[in-house]
Amino acid sequence: MCAAVKAGGDGRILARIAIILTMLAAAFGCDSKKDAAQSSAAAAPGLAKIQVGYVGLTCEAALFVAQEKGFFKEEGLDAEFTRYDWATYRDAIALGKVDITYHLLMFLLKPIEQGADLKIIAGVHKGCLRVQTSISGNIHTIADLKGKRIGVPGMGTPPFVFATRVLANYGMDPGKDITWRVFPSSELGLALQMGEVDAVGTGEPIGTLLDSQGKVRDIFANATTPPYNDEYCCVIVCNGKFVSQHPGLAAGATRAILKASKWVQANPVIAAQISVENKFVAVNQDLDALALSHLQYVPSVSGGRKAVILAASEMKKAGMLDPATDVDALAARAFQPLDGVSDDILEKVTVEKVVGGADLKPINVDAAMLTEGEHASCCSVARAK
Repeated sequence: MCAAVKAGGDGRILARIAIILTMLAAAFGCDSKKDAAQSSAAAAPGLAKIQVGYVGLTCEAALFVAQEKGFFKEEGLDAEFTRYDWATYRDAIALGKVDITYHLLMFLLKPIEQGADLKIIAGVHKGCLRVQTSISGNIHTIADLKGKRIGVPGMGTPPFVFATRVLANYGMDPGKDITWRVFPSSELGLALQMGEVDAVGTGEPIGTLLDSQGKVRDIFANATTPPYNDEYCCVIVCNGKFVSQHPGLAAGATRAILKASKWVQANPVIAAQISVENKFVAVNQDLDALALSHLQYVPSVSGGRKAVILAASEMKKAGMLDPATDVDALAARAFQPLDGVSDDILEKVTVEKVVGGADLKPINVDAAMLTEGEHASCCSVARAK
């Protein structure tokens, strides 16, 4: 069941992870796969065409809502959606195959440090990553993790990066003090149950699924653990050339997505229905709704910039960014203010509350069980369908 990597007792692991992230950041030119159902050959009359990328993640619901509820069209935009493999996604944005999307901040900072032409505009939501352990175990605090085995869906994946950040911030050497073991995301719960690991790093919807089984508790989570509970895990990101050449289109697309973020917050059940029924995600609908309800879709421009600074500072401390990197300079280069996009404007945006839109159903855990390839979670490198 264990897929590969056991790394413990060697501080050089963080250097290896930095190399992996650097290689991914430099691997431009990969092909994308278009979802024919979401694509069109030309812009609708009177609308400007933009390219929107997605992977098929639970937390991408605001993209799907913006499309299906007509928020892009309200901004004069015809959004063409293209699904990507996660491994090629950042390259597609940097190369201009994708104009705008939102994605996990910690997955973007290394490429930006290495010169990728990516611009972060605003924070979309908080709360999709955690480290969990068995409720019957003796791990209760972050300090209790020293010397333990943590299962992750891959070295360099967001759960690994988040866990590494937190452990380093609490005075541990994640390369020496932790043994990392890699499992498919769908097998992390089983690995914990079988005693092959002491804790697991998860994203959504895996974290919600394990929690719903009543067998795990969070050791730390970016939904509840300070200061991470105030940090945006997912941010709007644009191709730099698109922003510089078409700032008005970039601002309109951003407003559409941030309005949709508010809509998801108000209507997680219907947002899950939109995501699943339109085949943007392949996951149990009730589980998807429950996972969305655990996230905080309260978008913020200033919050997005603060998240860049905090994440970059801790990734540098943990050895995942270059020791010579000037965090403030990186944030200034990464973050792009846009006319017509501000917290003041966002505060005035109102959305409907659909009847039943927040009425969660108890999930059937057995029916909601996921297998690798049936879903794309923010804890795995997803495969395009």
